[in-house]
Amino acid sequence: MRSAGRMWMKLADWRVEGTFPDLPRVVVAIAPHSSNWDFVNVVALVFALGLRVSFIGKHTLFLGPLGGFMRWVGGVPVDRRRPEDAAGAAAQRMRETDGMWLGMTPEGTRRAGSAYKSGFYRIAAAADVPVLPVFLDYRRRVIGILPPVETNLPLDEGVARVRAQLLAHGCRRDARARPPS
Repeated sequence: MRSAGRMWMKLADWRVEGTFPDLPRVVVAIAPHSSNWDFVNVVALVFALGLRVSFIGKHTLFLGPLGGFMRWVGGVPVDRRRPEDAAGAAAQRMRETDGMWLGMTPEGTRRAGSAYKSGFYRIAAAADVPVLPVFLDYRRRVIGILPPVETNLPLDEGVARVRAQLLAHGCRRDARARPPS
C-alpha cells in the first residue's frame, strides 16, 4: 500500500509541506473538506508515509461493499442522526489506546461556507491530546501539516484558534478539487 500511495501522490502531482510530529496520539483536523477527492488524496498520503490513522465518517459510507474497505483503511462509522456522545466514545477510545491518530474534517460536510463543528476539539480535549491542523490546497496541490495546537483553551476559543491557523496557512475553498490530470 505504501507504493500505491506514493504512486498516487506522484501521478496526481501532490506534495507535502511541513512535517508530522512524533506524537503517539493526536486528533488531525483536515480542512477544507470540499470534495470526495479529499479522502482519496489523504488516504494516499497516509499509505505513502506508512501511517495508521483512524477517521470518523458518516455511517452510510460503511454500507455495502464499500463498508469493508472503509473499515480496513481505519474508518469508524457514526450515525449523524444519533450522535449521542460520539465525541465522548471517541475520546475514551483514544485514552485507552497506546497510539492513535484520529482524522476528522472540522466542517463535517463538503458544503462551502460551513462553520467548523466543535467535535474534533471536544474529542482532543477530553482525550488530553493536541489537534494537528492539516490543510488541502488544490490550487498548489499541497497537503500542509501545521504545528500541533494544545487543547487548553475553552471550546469556542480552541476551535477558533485551529480555524485561524488553517486559514492563515492557505486553507481555502477557492480552488475546485479535481481528479489528477
